[in-house]
Amino acid sequence: MAESRPKPRREKRISRDENRGQWKSKSEFILTLIGYAIGIGNVWRFPYLCYRSGGAAFLIPYMLMVILAGIPLFYMEILIGQFSSTGCTNMWRLFPLFKGAGIAQLIVNAYCMCYYSVVISYPIRMMSYCFQKTVPWDSCDNPWNTPECSHNGKNVFPSIETNSKYIFINILRISSSISELGGMVWQQLASLTVVWLTVYGCVMGGISTVGKVVYFTAPFPYILLFILFIRGVTLPGAWNGIKYFIYPRWNQLLDLRVWADASIQMFFGLGPGWGGLVNMASFNNFRNNAVTDTFVTTAVNVTTSMFAGFVVFSVLGFLSEMSGIPVETVATSGAGLAFVAYPEALALMPIPQLWALMFFFMLFLLGISTVLVIMESLVSSILDEWEWARSYKWQMTLITCLIFLLMSSIMCTNAGMFILQLLDWYSSSIAVIVICLVEIIMVSWIYGTKNFMLDIEFMLGRVPGLYWYIMWQWVGPVVIIFILVMSILFIRTVSYNDIPYPMWAISLGWASFASSVMFIPLYILYILIRKRDTLGSSLRKRVKPLDWTPADPEIRDDYQRYRRQRAMPEFMSETDAETKEY
Repeated sequence: MAESRPKPRREKRISRDENRGQWKSKSEFILTLIGYAIGIGNVWRFPYLCYRSGGAAFLIPYMLMVILAGIPLFYMEILIGQFSSTGCTNMWRLFPLFKGAGIAQLIVNAYCMCYYSVVISYPIRMMSYCFQKTVPWDSCDNPWNTPECSHNGKNVFPSIETNSKYIFINILRISSSISELGGMVWQQLASLTVVWLTVYGCVMGGISTVGKVVYFTAPFPYILLFILFIRGVTLPGAWNGIKYFIYPRWNQLLDLRVWADASIQMFFGLGPGWGGLVNMASFNNFRNNAVTDTFVTTAVNVTTSMFAGFVVFSVLGFLSEMSGIPVETVATSGAGLAFVAYPEALALMPIPQLWALMFFFMLFLLGISTVLVIMESLVSSILDEWEWARSYKWQMTLITCLIFLLMSSIMCTNAGMFILQLLDWYSSSIAVIVICLVEIIMVSWIYGTKNFMLDIEFMLGRVPGLYWYIMWQWVGPVVIIFILVMSILFIRTVSYNDIPYPMWAISLGWASFASSVMFIPLYILYILIRKRDTLGSSLRKRVKPLDWTPADPEIRDDYQRYRRQRAMPEFMSETDAETKEY
């Protein structure tokens, strides 16, 4: 009787999208990176955080977080996307048990898309008022004004009170709390619709249209920012405001909340953990020099944040000089800065409509660049997962935009700003840190930093330096754990306009955080339960990478030989996994 031979081991293969596309030039990729990493937060969040957290002293914890965690994560994600030519869900083929983190990324991005699209709809409404004969927030002759609104000769000094009243009553039509949902603010819904029509028009053609749009949306805000800077520093009192912004208060460095704020700002500023970096890099040339892209984008991001601080606080110093209100009183963060304090100062200038129009258009461009990348990441992830959908890209994009328009419309109600603040506070910031921790553990401790660096050597022709090994293997995981602990311990209780949230709303906020990260353990549990092997056998099969190879067939064959020469880990075989599970 002939001896039976074991069947040859066949590696499991993933169906690749051969029509996924590629950037036409390196400049498209760089501009998209800049547009994604630099958003509204650089203008309305960073300057206030820097002022509140010690002025120039805040740059110490912020730059440490950028160097020790931000840059290593940024570079790692670009390399992952460029090597695998896949989005944020399939990048977890490196360790398939962690694919739940990819699902978590999609959910976090969905939350962000909902509230961020509403944020950039506000500048559209504000721009519409700039075409009136007088901007409505520069007068005390309105029914919403209180006796504190004052005049001084020919100049109107309506104070922050006038503009805030205008925003709350006329723009937001805000209710007294999140418990009072109220009705729909139709003008806001119309502005939101304009946002989503713009997004769809820019991403319906994939990166071929996004790559063209960023030639305008990425550099043009800098032109407007520079014009506003020149105008700002020439105003009376401007340097008093700048002094408040940069004056170092070293004692603030002893406050761990400052370090927590610096770390969260780094994650929101550079954008690791969201999946956008991986997705954008997936359209790169396989041999692209990614380290240059990393340092250029990081340098532009940090410089822009500081430059925006000078722009903002020069105008706030002018507002303080003209109104007699101290800078520390007019300085605020978020929507209060962008739609209350800054427009109030612009109203005191000649031709306030022009300056306000430039400012709000700049905010819109900064926001729309980020939304375009997030949207393209979501659509690309859907197409990576569902092969049948690849023939219906524009239809999938349209359906996705319509779904997000419907979901975000609840933030166009009277309680919309309360809901927006709640999601911004809880749904994304800590979840992204958790995802980054899982990501760096996967690369450094499960797949192995040495194996990852061999992949980079094959792709770029040289081994990364010792700095990258130390950052990925040791420093990065420790720093991210520190950031996660600090962010949880020192998270501030959410409030809006000094109105506290009820406990049920805070519970919903934490639920939005849990709704994404819960898929990390749930997916592991699902895979282990679905398989009928023993727990140990099932785990041993699934610690192997799943078709972790370049997309190009010729490069993939070379890489297979390279792996065998370097004795790198085996891939998951068809007997280890089923197609429908991964």
